[in-house]
Amino acid sequence: MNRAVLSMAMGLAMLTVTQEAYSADFTLESYFTGKTKATGSFSAINGVKRQFDVDLTGTWNGKTLTLREDFKYSDGERDTKTWRFTKIGPGKYTGTREDVIGETTVEIEGKVAKFNYLINLGTSAKPNKVHFYDTMELKPDGTLVNTAWVTKYLLPVAKTTVIFKR
Repeated sequence: MNRAVLSMAMGLAMLTVTQEAYSADFTLESYFTGKTKATGSFSAINGVKRQFDVDLTGTWNGKTLTLREDFKYSDGERDTKTWRFTKIGPGKYTGTREDVIGETTVEIEGKVAKFNYLINLGTSAKPNKVHFYDTMELKPDGTLVNTAWVTKYLLPVAKTTVIFKR
């Protein structure tokens, strides 16, 4: 077999492997169990902009995904949040986090997960409640892109983008 034919055959084999991996069902537990890294940015209409990196550690017990997020912001601030997503059906989860008011419901269709939740970014004495609307999309290269619009009184006030890599 000549080199051109061999190279083309290898390329087709790699494309097939990549497509098969991408065509597998997207679930929170399959993507986030173990270690994941992410980079992100937050931009608000008041001019606030923040960049951050996140180290994530996920554990799956057969029903609940516990996802610890260790944030490091570009200004040096650090923060840790922990999501708990409980699978309630195919492509459906409920989720809680220590700063989320109530719980969220995550729905996955194909390679896209959508969920929204209310957070108090202020204090109990001076609340600042905002709503996050997240859309996560699994890309063919294996990255997961999360875009979240942040609203207050139904008006968009900020946007955050996070890119997850395994």
